[in-house]
Amino acid sequence: MAEPGRADLFRYLTAGESQDYIAIMGLFTRTLLTDLSAADVASSMAQDGPVLELDTVELRCRQLVSWGNLVPSLRDARVSTVAEFLRSRSRYQVSKLGGRVHRTALDILLAADGAREVARELLGQIVDSLDRVLSALRNGVDADTVAGEVTAIFNNQRLFNDSARDFYAYLSGVLSRYDLGGEEYAQFKALLLDYVDLITADVNRHAPAVSARLQEVLGALDPLLELLATVRGLAVPDGTVVERAGGRSREDWEELARWYGASGTDSGTEQLRAAAGQALGQLINNAKRLLDSSGTGFSRRADLLRLARRFADLDDLSAHRLFNSTFVAYPARHLLLGPDEPDPRTGPATSWWVSDPIEVPISLRERGDRAIRGRSSRVPDPTADRQRLIAQARREAELRNAAVAELAAVGDLNGARISPAARELLLDHLSKLLAQNATGLTDSDTGLTLTASPGSDTVVGAEDGTITFAGLELRISATSSADIQEEAS
Repeated sequence: MAEPGRADLFRYLTAGESQDYIAIMGLFTRTLLTDLSAADVASSMAQDGPVLELDTVELRCRQLVSWGNLVPSLRDARVSTVAEFLRSRSRYQVSKLGGRVHRTALDILLAADGAREVARELLGQIVDSLDRVLSALRNGVDADTVAGEVTAIFNNQRLFNDSARDFYAYLSGVLSRYDLGGEEYAQFKALLLDYVDLITADVNRHAPAVSARLQEVLGALDPLLELLATVRGLAVPDGTVVERAGGRSREDWEELARWYGASGTDSGTEQLRAAAGQALGQLINNAKRLLDSSGTGFSRRADLLRLARRFADLDDLSAHRLFNSTFVAYPARHLLLGPDEPDPRTGPATSWWVSDPIEVPISLRERGDRAIRGRSSRVPDPTADRQRLIAQARREAELRNAAVAELAAVGDLNGARISPAARELLLDHLSKLLAQNATGLTDSDTGLTLTASPGSDTVVGAEDGTITFAGLELRISATSSADIQEEAS
């Protein structure tokens, strides 16, 4: 668990003035024991960095101190004024963790986007260093020499492990791209088959040798640790824990042995083999996707690029036509299926909202192929359909006549309660009346006369709700003979 406040060390990287903070930290980490005042920082930044006012630099430095990246530094200085004395006392140095964070941040900020080469040659160096450590334990040599070999072993192991992690993370990110294809696919196929195979071969060749030598070292670990303890190191008088190089504790060697399979499970070598297998699996999946052009996983990147080039060469009208044709952006309409159509009255002008759903063939739904396959459809006998339609039309006429009779008997519509069918007929007549901008409407088909005049509201109830005509007095009645003659004239 990290100590409280350690996360503040990274805040200068994402703060609003991050460029100023990074430039200031760059000055403090340029050399060892850099001790600068705000004036020194402002002067240096004026030469090769962002130009900042002295007060701004002072504010930035104090903020870095509060985050733990810098620490105050006091130094006697020869000054001529009180103001210079005060400024000279505000000097700063980089803190230990602040410098480490900035070095790591710079490594990431300046790293290339491409793959990182795996330091596979270090595996052989680890074997040689372990041989020299074992020889020293048998024959006895200078402790500093043994300490140097141990430090080299753990540094090489850390560098190899970090480079392998970065490489496989990059490879996994590229191979998981959905649009990988063409020349890029060929390049990464060669990379996977050649370089990954080379890494796996080196690991398979050197890992058993490293593991065997580590078993010998673990058998003589106590004399080795005693020998390393004789090497003069750093000791802080107040008892603060000192970070020591790798290989100075039993846990370091046991962890290194586990990486090379001492525990038999979850070793680093097994993880590398699993990562290579996973990358190969992703490569095969990409190949299957490229070969299976009819599947849903086929990359359309090349098609979209070709379409973009066509859009760039067309005028606006042609571009709109191409867009509609490409993305099937025509208005939705009913597709006719010939004699098998369930309702002969349905045509291309029928809205899909009111028509019955139909089953679209797979070839048309997925590939847009309208070619006719299979046997020809039979010509059905239309007698049954004709009788069904006649019966349906008769029912609709009866319902309409009932609604007409109901409205003709109402008279004054305010407070009337009618059926939903009569209400729909009333709304149909009212819409025609309002469209004509008249006060009265005579419908010769239904034999109804509707009048509307400004006044109080008209409220009409029905089984499924109440409708209010605001500011209109509505009245409906059966059309008289005089009205019919007047309309005809």
